[in-house]
Amino acid sequence: MGIADTSVAAQSRARTWTRLHQHLGSAPGPLTYDMVCQAAADQLAESDDLDWKRDLPVPPMHGQWNEFAKDISAMANTRGGLLIYGVANDHSVVGIDWEKADLRQYAQWVRNHVHPYLPDLVMFPLTDGATTLLVVDVPASEMAPHLVHGRSDKDKEQQAFTVPYRDRDHTAWMAEHQIERAYRDRFTRTDSAAEALRQHSDFLTKTITAQASKPSAWLVAVARPTRSYPHGAPPLNRDEARYLLHVARERGTKLPARRTPGPMTGMGDALINPRPGLRRWVSSTMEIDYNRNSLVELHHDGTVTLATNVSWYPPSSVRQGFAEEAGVVDALPVSQRVVAAACDDFLITIQELQRKLSLDSTQQITATIYASNGPWALEARTAAFGDGRESTPPYTRRPHHIQPVHTLLPPIADDEEVARVSEELSNDLMSQFGL
Repeated sequence: MGIADTSVAAQSRARTWTRLHQHLGSAPGPLTYDMVCQAAADQLAESDDLDWKRDLPVPPMHGQWNEFAKDISAMANTRGGLLIYGVANDHSVVGIDWEKADLRQYAQWVRNHVHPYLPDLVMFPLTDGATTLLVVDVPASEMAPHLVHGRSDKDKEQQAFTVPYRDRDHTAWMAEHQIERAYRDRFTRTDSAAEALRQHSDFLTKTITAQASKPSAWLVAVARPTRSYPHGAPPLNRDEARYLLHVARERGTKLPARRTPGPMTGMGDALINPRPGLRRWVSSTMEIDYNRNSLVELHHDGTVTLATNVSWYPPSSVRQGFAEEAGVVDALPVSQRVVAAACDDFLITIQELQRKLSLDSTQQITATIYASNGPWALEARTAAFGDGRESTPPYTRRPHHIQPVHTLLPPIADDEEVARVSEELSNDLMSQFGL
């Protein structure tokens, strides 16, 4: 594999907002060789998230710690950063011998010496054709603190664990009280992420309760990046939000397995005319007398929210002779096709926002089905054959509450992964009816 091939494959997974972007005033995007050279020429100083290295990593000798693993762990324990090999202490760009760079061995050192494991570490070369640099992109880890372990020549059987961190431009070791705080911070991050998802879901359900004109069942879904879009980066403007929503809607209509229009198709011009909200763009038909109201929000921090009426039946279903079923009063109908279409639209919108903002973190996704004037019994409608009429199988359950389901979407996910996560989300929701 050539340098260009390696660089393209790795950079698609690398972060798009770094110390170098900030210093150069660049928009989020891939790090380039010219950007590194300009930062070096500007004498950009080392910091807790930037470390210039002249020489490639070398194996530990004479009982020393694995220096590469220690540097990686230190940055992951602080706020992430870049190790750039091929830049000397005087900031001259001297390059590295790419033939001697063993990325597999470097990754093995991290697997063997850093715990818990860092799955999002990215290593890639940058070159102008004559000089090559090695960039190691260390993301801020949600699982910090990461411990480094090793042994000495004197005590070969004795393992030792330490916790490094970056203190401005050098690496230091955490004291006991710092380690305690690092673990408390890890648990707090986990709780805060869950709380943020819950708050968004609660806001959507309150909006539905206040504005739904009649009893109905709603899909409520929230996706939130584990690392929010940087505050210093420009948020979507209205034209960008409008175009993104238009693309997402058109992609949804062209899905080969689509049996029912997705919620974004039914929103008409209201979808692509988003209005300002609290640090977000909002497209809503909640104030319009639609059979199937929907709400889509694109938040400036990369969060996406969706609420849509899944009790709605498409006109084709009415023509097939069960218009009366739409008026069921003892249970709210939940169309499996509508839920699947809504999940598709939701995941496509998340993917489009990921691409537009170059979001480089995993998306945490939660979804549930909620009765607007609940609790009501919820009744699943499904079809035994693809285009057949939907009905309620006799073996299904009629739950009054649906447990929230959770999944993850990797950063910069491809279309196949988006389809897989959408199907997982839809299946997890409908399986609670016994389907």
